[in-house]
Amino acid sequence: MASKKALNPPKGECRQCWLHAYDSREQHKHLKPREDCPACVSHMGGRHPEHMIVKG
Repeated sequence: MASKKALNPPKGECRQCWLHAYDSREQHKHLKPREDCPACVSHMGGRHPEHMIVKG
């Protein structure tokens, strides 16, 4: 189960990126060694959908 920190990103942060950063082992357990996470790759370079950014 994800930690409280992983589930509560601060304002201005992407919910998905925050979860994958602070609950990385659980979120990426289905990946093979050295395999990129498609969800993480889709957000690289600041490409975050507006609806996933925590409003403040």
